[in-house]
Amino acid sequence: MAAQHIARRVSDVVVARMSEVPVVALQGPRSVGKSTVLNEIARRRNATVINLDLPDIRAAVKSDPSLYLNQPGTVFIDEYQRLPEILDVIKAEVDADFRPGRFVLTGSTRFDALPRSTQTLTGRIHFVSIWPFSQGELGAVHENFLDTAVNQPASIPARLSRTAERQDYAHRMCAGGMPIAVRSVTGRNRWFDDYATSSLQRDVATISSLRRGAELPNLFARLAGQTGQVLNMTAAAKATNLEVSTASSYVTLLENLFLVHRLPAWGRTLRARAASLPKVHVVDSGLAARLLRITPERLALLDPAALSEFGHLLESFVIGELMKQASWSDHVALGHWRTHDGQEVDLVVERDDGAITGFEVKAGRDVKRNEASGLVALRDTLGDKFNAGFVLTTGDTAYRYDDRIYVCPIDRLWNPV
Repeated sequence: MAAQHIARRVSDVVVARMSEVPVVALQGPRSVGKSTVLNEIARRRNATVINLDLPDIRAAVKSDPSLYLNQPGTVFIDEYQRLPEILDVIKAEVDADFRPGRFVLTGSTRFDALPRSTQTLTGRIHFVSIWPFSQGELGAVHENFLDTAVNQPASIPARLSRTAERQDYAHRMCAGGMPIAVRSVTGRNRWFDDYATSSLQRDVATISSLRRGAELPNLFARLAGQTGQVLNMTAAAKATNLEVSTASSYVTLLENLFLVHRLPAWGRTLRARAASLPKVHVVDSGLAARLLRITPERLALLDPAALSEFGHLLESFVIGELMKQASWSDHVALGHWRTHDGQEVDLVVERDDGAITGFEVKAGRDVKRNEASGLVALRDTLGDKFNAGFVLTTGDTAYRYDDRIYVCPIDRLWNPV
């Protein structure tokens, strides 16, 4: 039986950008579904996708790029990083004809990690991120929690019954959102193992020549152990016997391959006590869980080692869901807020007009007074610029906790508001 089609919200974003700019680049992790989205959009326009992952196609395009790229309609190119020199040809084509929707590209490597690519299409290209499936996409639900929280926080109902149990969160978190993994329950762990290996062997070679490449898998596993926490580069380097500078360059490499994401510190200009280090999140919670050998079964048995990682992994899972919803919006910037005296907010979302909404993730059912102290401190620091704060929990109901601060079940993120 054919796998059920799962609609992607990012498709509408790509189509909208095609009407605005000459080049749209859809970028994200390998096997996240970029090719599927690209082929669906091309099919609607009766166009063919140029797949540069195929050696014969790559050789043909390399020998005569203008033959393939000088077309009256939109040119769709999959895995453009396999032949980065075509960017110069695309630039020449766009400079000669600047109409919107000339090219749609996909890539499994960040654009600015490729040689000369940063300058090649500056001012001509718009980037769209595609992340693993959101929980709403998996459930065929049109999520709008982030939009409501950022623009109409007071409209969140006073009470809302929970639909998810703690063990349900564990299953969702450990499954993650990579298309093949969510569809292959029995082979999921093997797929995660193969995915990590192939990404670190094949894709790294595309953009980097490593001096100590054998240490990269160990570093990736160490970063999984730090997921949802402030990045401690010194500890990660020491644990993998790398120089700090080498470890730092390797983290950048993992970020360029969309395996990890560094959530930047926000609000450093607010006051001197704000910290400046980023938090690190493995992009897919299922992959992080596999690297940490965490399973729903171990969590159900109250395994101490697994439980100690649950809170951080849950934070990465929830922040990942919010990041996915943010990627469908034009007008928000993301970061985390942490002070040297211990106050923190896991995610800060800033609108273009400067209004700030904060999110704090808690693994417990109930919210003790000090567990919202970071949001309270942020509100008191910002004053009228503070839009709202949300403590997201595994508890039962949504309610108003304090002035402009709300408590909400985590599963509200993928249930319609």
